[in-house]
Amino acid sequence: MVILRRPILAGGIGLTLALWLWQSFDRSLGQISELGIFSAIALGVCIWLFQQSKAKKAQLIDNSPPNREKVEKAIYSAQNVVNQLQIEADKHELLPQIQAKVTQLNEQLERQNINVAIAGGKGVGKTTLIQVLSANWENTSKHTVSLVETAALFNQIVKDEAEIDPWQQAIAADLVLFVTDSDLKYSEWQVLQKLAEVEQRALLIFNKQDRYLPEERAIVLHSLQQTAKDVVAIAACPNPVKVRQHQVDGTVSERLDTPAPEIANLTSGLQQILANEGQQLIWATTIRNAGIIKAEAKTVINAVRRDRATPIIEQYQWIAAAAAFANPVPALDLLATAAINAQLVVELGNIYQQKFSLQQAQTVAGNMGSLMLKLGLVELSTKAIATVLKSNVVTYVAGGALQGVSAAYLTRVAALSLVEYFQSQEVTINTESGLNLDKLGQTLQKVFQQNQQVAFLQTFVQQGVSRILPTSGGEAEVSAS
Repeated sequence: MVILRRPILAGGIGLTLALWLWQSFDRSLGQISELGIFSAIALGVCIWLFQQSKAKKAQLIDNSPPNREKVEKAIYSAQNVVNQLQIEADKHELLPQIQAKVTQLNEQLERQNINVAIAGGKGVGKTTLIQVLSANWENTSKHTVSLVETAALFNQIVKDEAEIDPWQQAIAADLVLFVTDSDLKYSEWQVLQKLAEVEQRALLIFNKQDRYLPEERAIVLHSLQQTAKDVVAIAACPNPVKVRQHQVDGTVSERLDTPAPEIANLTSGLQQILANEGQQLIWATTIRNAGIIKAEAKTVINAVRRDRATPIIEQYQWIAAAAAFANPVPALDLLATAAINAQLVVELGNIYQQKFSLQQAQTVAGNMGSLMLKLGLVELSTKAIATVLKSNVVTYVAGGALQGVSAAYLTRVAALSLVEYFQSQEVTINTESGLNLDKLGQTLQKVFQQNQQVAFLQTFVQQGVSRILPTSGGEAEVSAS
């Protein structure tokens, strides 16, 4: 009854059955010739479907500074995803918390306080720098400034729920002063790269420069400038300097004097940033926070949708197995599987708010099949499943079992790949933009590798054989290996 309610699926399998019956009736054409004809037809259909996909539209990246319009657009985008979450899972436990965060975004736009995070490794002088700035810097801008020290951002593990994640603390700030006391270590370089990726404004602070000889200091500073756009050399707490003083009586006294902090370059730089970029820093932070909230809501939506998609995928993979097992002509399996996958695309599209027409679903299914062939996944999966089957006691119809389990496996991989692809897109997708075949191919390879573990294949094969080769007792004629 499930099949009859799905016209694409019923039509495809019906066509397969009709062609098989016709082949059985007219064997005089010759098996080899006929298979060649059907193979050519199947290949032609795949090529035609592949050509129907529309080229990916180029997306222009906007690198202009943040402004009010961009902020409002980011908030609106986040609000849309949260609204979609409410539509699809209005009882979800995280929904109230996410909704509250969206409400707070508009309040951030009106604030005048600039949050500055002091970050870096251990022992580089973060605490001292905060103390020196607080005592020696007179802020003349219209914005107030809050200085907050983060824990080290390297290999940090939050063990207590009450403990603040230093990375989240850094990207939630408007400006990051990243402190180092030497040339960058690889872990430090990685942090700076991550800050740049999320478009977090940062200054690289070369502290304790007074501890280097002039030549060494110049080398380190030059190296840092090759890595970061804005580098400021300071000495927040210079080493004491030995001072000799000649007395009137001819004796010489010595004492240690502590020089004043060398932070003039930093304070002047901060004043300039606050004056020229203060409002943009607040806007940029709000845009980042909107993106974080949007991603959080999207993660919840994807989990809800995946829970709904899983039983559908499992249902269709076994339909594909039964169709392939019942069909003795390999070339015709492609027609049945394409019909099954097209109907599967329609149902997954409904879950992921992607409304596919019949033609679009056929195109997507054709693209998936073409990509699998080009990537060699069909051959690899068949060999892997055949290896598992050989380790079990199977009846004389093992060839049909191989076809059936392989069809189920490929249907599953295709469906999971489509799910992964949808999850990486916007919550609602424009069907007119077509599929990004390069990205879809990468997703296929990734999902295929994830489903190639021996333990998974053994379990999957046993499940497949038990469905297409049931014994009188309801169990498959296989033995666990």
